[in-house]
Amino acid sequence: MKSLRYWFDSNNDTVYASADNTIDWFRIIPFIVLHLACLAVFWVGVSPVAVFTAAFLYFIRMFAITAFYHRYFAHKSFKTSRPVQFVFAAIGASSTQRGPIWWAAHHRQHHRHADTTSDPHSPQDGFLWSHMGWFLTKRFFQADYSLVKDWTRYPELRWLDRFDIAMPVVLALALFGFGEWLHWLKPEWQTNGWQMLVWGYFISTVVLLHATLLINSLAHKWGKRRYNTKDDSRNNFYLALLTLGEGWHNNHHYHASSARQGFYWWEIDISFYLLVFMKKLGLIWDMRTISADKRDHRAGI
Repeated sequence: MKSLRYWFDSNNDTVYASADNTIDWFRIIPFIVLHLACLAVFWVGVSPVAVFTAAFLYFIRMFAITAFYHRYFAHKSFKTSRPVQFVFAAIGASSTQRGPIWWAAHHRQHHRHADTTSDPHSPQDGFLWSHMGWFLTKRFFQADYSLVKDWTRYPELRWLDRFDIAMPVVLALALFGFGEWLHWLKPEWQTNGWQMLVWGYFISTVVLLHATLLINSLAHKWGKRRYNTKDDSRNNFYLALLTLGEGWHNNHHYHASSARQGFYWWEIDISFYLLVFMKKLGLIWDMRTISADKRDHRAGI
């Protein structure tokens, strides 16, 4: 039986429901255009500064997704101030993975029903579904906001959710303007607005998007299981490097509230290292991790 998904209107007080699993072709046109635009690289060319910009934006936005969208908004693994909360929510929104409330709501639903028929992106329904098919449907275009009442009270977060295209547009325009400025200031760098737009936004965003989605798909199929969780989550070193630590997915499903997902020193978790640095600066606090006893109890170490 199809389960219902609920969401609020612009006044945050009217509830609707849907259980439609069909592809919403009109709404995914931007998703298709996002990928096709990467082909423009054959016309705009490449330069070191454009590649560096793409890599930097991949890194900072991946951190915003992993540390804030995931560990903070979905699991409340640490506390921070409202300004810092908004800054990283806005950076995460520029990743074109929709708003932080929508993202957190679906992820909390995933943890409630991981790898079952009620999981929004269960790999049991196939790789393509768990990787990207689920969020292209009418059913999951909206979210169950009853799961994230702790965040719907912030109007700035609701704004990012309602106008989820705003931050990607701001980033794209800023990159184009930055590229044109560099073209005027440093012509020897051989870059321009269109090149910075293609590399800094389109290519960087597409790589970032699919790297994030691999946690939904491959991290439940490919890797090792240290803990006997109720789901089929796996630890994968390569995915951990690609996603700044999210690849330690079996660890995460064993103790989801931990801000540290690489439980042992040899498990590289770049997002956690950066969170520790932010804690030292006083930007975050009350960071939760797993105790050594719980970590080792079911690991056989």
